[in-house]
Amino acid sequence: MTNKYYANEPRFHVAVDCIIFGFEEGKLQVLFQHRTIEPFNGELTPMGGFVQENETLDEAAYRVLTERTGIQDLFLEQLEAFGDINRDPGGRVISVAYYALLDKANYDNQLLEKFNCKWVDTDDLPTLHFDHMKMMKKAKGRLQDKIGYTPIALKLLPEEFTMSQIQKLYEAILDEKLDKRNFRKRVSDMPYFVKTGKIDKSGSKRGAAIYSFDYTKYQELKDYHL
Repeated sequence: MTNKYYANEPRFHVAVDCIIFGFEEGKLQVLFQHRTIEPFNGELTPMGGFVQENETLDEAAYRVLTERTGIQDLFLEQLEAFGDINRDPGGRVISVAYYALLDKANYDNQLLEKFNCKWVDTDDLPTLHFDHMKMMKKAKGRLQDKIGYTPIALKLLPEEFTMSQIQKLYEAILDEKLDKRNFRKRVSDMPYFVKTGKIDKSGSKRGAAIYSFDYTKYQELKDYHL
């Protein structure tokens, strides 16, 4: 694409980087891929790519997500632009970071091999290049902030879950232990958490009640606080 009005202005690359969170066995995780180009060929990096001339920033981010996860409908939110002049030794690149949340039960693990990817616990992150560690911290901080007043954390769980799963999820995101009695009372007091009538007996003979989240009721009231 050429533009006669800006022909004499500098040109540089615009990229998107997607911090994709998952949750498994009490651990908050991020999906990484091994770079296939220089600089830092072979090193771990968040999912990303360059914005093409015929797409918006959001379209580029969704393209990266669907290619790497095989899932069409994911929670995705723009995080921040990173534009330090020397952030990328390969050239002048401005990156717009996003973060996404997915239920790992819906993720096709065959894609790990196809795209040379791996899930990494957020408390065991590798050395990252560029400003990707800064992106990670920003993304986790945004998630920690938003789970207190929106139900987005539930995007990391199946549609049906137990109280124990919810608490472990919040503890993994917040990096702290939560009082079991107080947490469960706060969840129970919110009308959006609905008992399904099912019991999960995988953890004990007595079993645990299985819940779902009523998004319709949440849209009506929008009074979420955990």
